[in-house]
Amino acid sequence: MSEPPGAAVSLAEAPPAHHPAKPLTAQRVLPLRRPGRWIGTAVVLVLLAQIVHGLATNPFYQWDRFRYWFLRPTILDGLVITLEVAALSAVLGLLGGVLLALARLSGSPVLRAVSWLYTWLFRSVPLIVVLIFLYNFSALYKTLSLGVPFGPAFVSFDESRLATDMAVAVVGLSLNEAAYASEVVRGGILSVDQGQHEASAALGLPKSYQFTRIVLPQALRSITPNYVNQLIGLIKGTSLVFYVSLLDLFGSVQTMGSTYPGDIVPLLLVATVWYLILTSAVSVVQFYVERYFARGATRTLPPTPLQKARAGLGDLRARLREEAAA
Repeated sequence: MSEPPGAAVSLAEAPPAHHPAKPLTAQRVLPLRRPGRWIGTAVVLVLLAQIVHGLATNPFYQWDRFRYWFLRPTILDGLVITLEVAALSAVLGLLGGVLLALARLSGSPVLRAVSWLYTWLFRSVPLIVVLIFLYNFSALYKTLSLGVPFGPAFVSFDESRLATDMAVAVVGLSLNEAAYASEVVRGGILSVDQGQHEASAALGLPKSYQFTRIVLPQALRSITPNYVNQLIGLIKGTSLVFYVSLLDLFGSVQTMGSTYPGDIVPLLLVATVWYLILTSAVSVVQFYVERYFARGATRTLPPTPLQKARAGLGDLRARLREEAAA
């Protein structure tokens, strides 16, 4: 029996077998093309390269003199004074800010008025004016005394002996910092949902326990980034204590610049780099403090820089394996 024409098909003419499609889990998702992002990245990289090249090759910066001054004992002594003033002012300013914030939120109209007046006054007066005023405070009050109002004094102090350059700097910065810290703390407390206050009060918990164990831990999530921002401003604000005869980091740089006028630019760069180091260290501490207080508020904690680097290397290795397998 003969086959009809075209019924027999040779193996060479058989259609090629199609490969089975990969399951969805094995298919690679291609990211959306964003040419604008790549162009912007290229422009930024070119600008950064030009800036770095200019900093490295411009002889005006005198990087050899920068290396000479960077770790000089005079600069390091000023750096230590800056750290001492900033640390003491931060602690005293925060304590004063907490007291002012609690007074502002209290039920006493006198405490609320005094707290508001203090905050209004020290946020309105420039810090340099406060420091200079305190530096000349002995001209207004020769002695300070404690005793009965409008009556006899029990203890008297010589103001000129108490008002050292360090004391003037710390007191001035602390008074100014407390005014700003009070608003940061008050804003953090107000950010806690009112239901938290009502629930803790309904449980019959003492007021102190409600504040320390329920309200404050939640308020710190809002207080921490805002106060660290204030702390960075405080570190930079310590440069003003030079005007009350305290040789901090900036004061040491100014003094050396007057003695060696040819090294003004490298000395200013030294101060700039040290301030960058200090503020960067504070920012690192801020990250871990925020990460600590984020527990319970987020499903997963934000990754640390080391965890981000490990994840990036893992993704890169996975992509390289996929490309090699393809």
